[in-house]
Amino acid sequence: MLFVSYEFLVFLPLALLGCALLGRIGTRARNLFLVAASYVFYGWWDWRFLSLIAASSLLDYAVGIGLGRARAPAARRLLLAASLAGNLGLLGFFKYFDFFLESLRAAAAALGWTLDAAPLRLVLPVGISFYTFQTLSYSIDVYRGRIRPILDPVAFFAFVGYFPQLVAGPIERAASLLPQFLTIRPVAPAMAADGLRLMLWGAFKKIVVADRLAVFVNAVYAAPSDFAGWPVLLATYFFAFQIYGDFSGYTDIARGVARLMGFELMLNFRRPYFAASIAEFWSRWHISLSTWFRDYVYIPLGGNRVPRWRWRLNLMTVFLVSGLWHGANWTFVVWGALHGAAMLLSSATRAWRDRLADALGMAARPRLRRVTQTLLTFHLVGAGWVFFRAPSLRAALQTFYAMAGPTPARLALPELARGASLAVSLAAVAVLLAVEFAAERRPLRPALAALPAAVRWSAYLAIALAVLNLGTREEIPFIYFQF
Repeated sequence: MLFVSYEFLVFLPLALLGCALLGRIGTRARNLFLVAASYVFYGWWDWRFLSLIAASSLLDYAVGIGLGRARAPAARRLLLAASLAGNLGLLGFFKYFDFFLESLRAAAAALGWTLDAAPLRLVLPVGISFYTFQTLSYSIDVYRGRIRPILDPVAFFAFVGYFPQLVAGPIERAASLLPQFLTIRPVAPAMAADGLRLMLWGAFKKIVVADRLAVFVNAVYAAPSDFAGWPVLLATYFFAFQIYGDFSGYTDIARGVARLMGFELMLNFRRPYFAASIAEFWSRWHISLSTWFRDYVYIPLGGNRVPRWRWRLNLMTVFLVSGLWHGANWTFVVWGALHGAAMLLSSATRAWRDRLADALGMAARPRLRRVTQTLLTFHLVGAGWVFFRAPSLRAALQTFYAMAGPTPARLALPELARGASLAVSLAAVAVLLAVEFAAERRPLRPALAALPAAVRWSAYLAIALAVLNLGTREEIPFIYFQF
């Protein structure tokens, strides 16, 4: 079920009502309802894959109980291995089996061999990369002794399957979210208002920004050679804002819905396009995933407390795995490798860049240096998005080639990329950037509170009208549903 759908407009009030009424009885009744509501939400897409969520939840609940009782190190390692094998096995089978098989067949063909193995063409379960990582982090944290195992199975199933963040995150940690299922938190008016504002702003980013830009981006990236020159460059800029509006819009709606229920989800985006380096970008983009890889992959590998060559290997390993997490395609691996290489290059050239800044007089003008670094970082990230968006490595290279080529004399643009429609799309991006810029300078909540009520409500009404009237005719799924 999509957040921006008519079905969800019916589902949400029922979910909020049920959560509020059963919350008066107790946490067990509320959590049972949330499990049922979450499974309905997910099963609306394909009920058959509910068994995977249930299996993953049952496995890690049992592993947690076992870890709480086991004292022998060998037994504890065996239980953790069961969690790793079960969760990563599910993820690997459904998401990567065909990818590795096709890669193996291609490698065999290059050597003159024939590998008779047909791909399974499996349907990728929506959100499997998110909920397997979430439940897996619980088992790892219990194993490390950072949290105690939970005894209440209903609360644990609710934690894994909680519908606002089930299919596209944020990837919550058990230490933060799981205790919220063991208490009843009253929804104060200020919390409800914050939730509604988040939902409204998230809908604007998804429907008015991302979906409108998607029409142009999809048309150009489907045949970049037909739109050579400035349309391909514009589509690449547009995709940067499309994916941000799409993914951060989903997160805003998820966090808003959770607040209406008395739950708090973590911040997943913090104005990433205002980052002045690739390292800073990843501290602002998809924060729940970047911190997951930091805590469960990078640090266990040794982090930066190892020889220099080993640190470089650790960093590249994390980015390569992170790229592959995003999709079973070599384009994502290259995308991750580019970000890892940019991080290493930034570290290796820091002293040289400082000297260059001094020579250009930027040391005495830190704001100018910050702006210059931010623009450079944005364009480096944008170049990487070409590999993220293109269906293949060949298509990505063709896109770069078409971007540098001349624009065809006769060019037929999609309907939402012409004249006034294009102007509306550009204006939507401008509004997004203006709000982000204001939030970068000072927190928006007190700034909004300081405005006259008439001004605030006029702004809310304008955003609501834009959401209702400036969307596309087609239903465009969230990009990260495919991960």
